[in-house]
Amino acid sequence: MATLELRHLRYLLAVAEHGNFTRAAEELHISQPTLSQQIKQLERTLGVQLLDRTGRMVRLTDAGAVYTDHARRALRDLAAAERAVHDVQDLSRGQLRLGVTPTFSAYLVGPLTAELHTRHPGLGLTLTETTQDHMEAALLADDLDLGIAFAGSHLPGIEATPLFTETLSLVTATHHTPPPADPLPVHTVKDHQLALLSGDFATRTHIDTYFTDHRIAPRITVEANSIQALTEIVRRTGLATVLPDAITHDHPHLTPVPLAPPLPTRTVALLQREGAYRSAAAHAFRRLMDDLIHTRGYAPPR
Repeated sequence: MATLELRHLRYLLAVAEHGNFTRAAEELHISQPTLSQQIKQLERTLGVQLLDRTGRMVRLTDAGAVYTDHARRALRDLAAAERAVHDVQDLSRGQLRLGVTPTFSAYLVGPLTAELHTRHPGLGLTLTETTQDHMEAALLADDLDLGIAFAGSHLPGIEATPLFTETLSLVTATHHTPPPADPLPVHTVKDHQLALLSGDFATRTHIDTYFTDHRIAPRITVEANSIQALTEIVRRTGLATVLPDAITHDHPHLTPVPLAPPLPTRTVALLQREGAYRSAAAHAFRRLMDDLIHTRGYAPPR
């Protein structure tokens, strides 16, 4: 009987992903006959048919679907084991794969990266800005070590640790509007022209829900899919926006204006896969994050 090897699992997963031997062979940099022969060898070893080759697309059989699910987990766990073996506890080297949702790129990524580099210059950081659903899928697939997003409902297998409370406010240019002594009543928002994040941001959904709940139809003049663009627009015009207060802390030309009733707060959370190996780099990052939250005075999670 032929011996099962890791390449057999990788070959099967490639065919399952592409639904085609030719494209899978191109990705794997082997010939199509070699790939086909290796898959047949795997099927003979297991004594079961894994692929249905009768249609235009190559599909997994029921047995193949079950087997590939276990194969993905096995390869993921092996990759984690390799990282654990090479993990250096003194942090002289190592790698951290971090995912963040877009708003955190505007106020957390810079200080976190600077502090990580200062404390642990031997650590490498791979940063991915993505949506929360894609981040959680990447954590489950072991493509990310940690993620910074929001607490709430999560995919099964995701562990969320609350970090701090994020507060949002109306934001205007400092030279256009002196900060009011008291929070502005929400109905006065209709007197402002707004520049808001586009609908593909979770923050925009949060803002829209607030206005809908208070029966406000704001005058939205500009929509942008970039926080940097928004801050520049507000800085140079009379338009207002809605952003986390933490962003305005780093922009002296922007003034946060609290609303009454206030915009609902959100709990920022550190996400990771349940039961995943915690590298020395991941532990160091968590300590660094806690220190930064304390130094910047972010409100504790509620």
